[in-house]
Amino acid sequence: MIVSNFSALIISIIFLLTPLSVFSSVDKLIVPKGFEIQEYASGLGSPRFMSLSPDQVLFVTIIGEGTVVALPDINNDGKSDRSIKFIEGLKRPNGIVFYDGYIYVGETNQIVRFKYNGFDNEPGKKEVIVPDLPTKGHFTRTLSFGPDDKMYVSIGSSCNVCAEKDKRRATVMRFNPDGTAAQIYARGLRNSVGLTWHPTTQELWATDNGRDWLGDNLPPDEVNIIKEGKDYGWPYCYGDKIPDPEFNNPEKCTSTISPVVELQAHSAPLGLTFYDGNMFPPEYKGDLFVALHGSWNRSIPTGYKVVRVKIQNGIPQGIEDFAYGWMTATKRFGRPVDVLVGIQGELFVSDDLGGIIYKITEHE
Repeated sequence: MIVSNFSALIISIIFLLTPLSVFSSVDKLIVPKGFEIQEYASGLGSPRFMSLSPDQVLFVTIIGEGTVVALPDINNDGKSDRSIKFIEGLKRPNGIVFYDGYIYVGETNQIVRFKYNGFDNEPGKKEVIVPDLPTKGHFTRTLSFGPDDKMYVSIGSSCNVCAEKDKRRATVMRFNPDGTAAQIYARGLRNSVGLTWHPTTQELWATDNGRDWLGDNLPPDEVNIIKEGKDYGWPYCYGDKIPDPEFNNPEKCTSTISPVVELQAHSAPLGLTFYDGNMFPPEYKGDLFVALHGSWNRSIPTGYKVVRVKIQNGIPQGIEDFAYGWMTATKRFGRPVDVLVGIQGELFVSDDLGGIIYKITEHE
């Protein structure tokens, strides 16, 4: 059965408006045998990306409230003791990272930083280091520091599919830590919300969300290895050098870089991280975890889970579900956003629908 764009939109809206269950979603979540998932913090509103501070406290951006929150576990019982509004008054904060004595935050229109003096002390004065970023369309700004001590910032497209006028759109940009020396590092990336670094090769890996309205199964969402100066295809191509029918220009695809992992179309991959902890079984070491936020315009919803990409010698070997159950045939209980390996090797998962941060541990 062919579902029109309008029909698919109506179905998706009905699905997204379905109320959450009154029961804790953690009871419905499934992880592999030998693992346990529990709530680390709840009642957070819309938690997005996470980072560990130098004093080993979990921080998260709350995009709907415009805040950054600290979630310490003072008594070491495995759960956050309290939620501390560490920074307020931000505009749609998404990315967060600690670097060289500062806490950096990606607002929708700029990159800012604050001197970090510990989770229980006031941060320093707000410094705007990258002003006037484009804001329409894909508005989240994720940032990461590389092994070259440069700051990398993803800037999504302004549209579903179009030739951008602003060359900064659909790119990953690179800056000095103080925001100077701006340059476009890679382009053709429609919306690379997640950025992470391979622990051995030190390459930048990123998720990318493909365009809409090519049907339920096209184009694939992606994980890419981001190389300087390379073109990853959008808007002219998708997947493995496939011309987009909007432009139908195969010549544009000859030099584009294909993804290293193709994911289900519209699953909306966001945060990703390589497992470098010591808690999980040895076979998990070096594997990639990806948070799939979930579809909004697919006739049969997909995503709403965390997947494991098995990596061998730096090459993806297969994909399997790792944590799922946020969605049933009629209801949705959460939308995974980010994944982060903790100090003890646990895996944190943020959920901006349920307002929860989960913690996954090995369970004997």
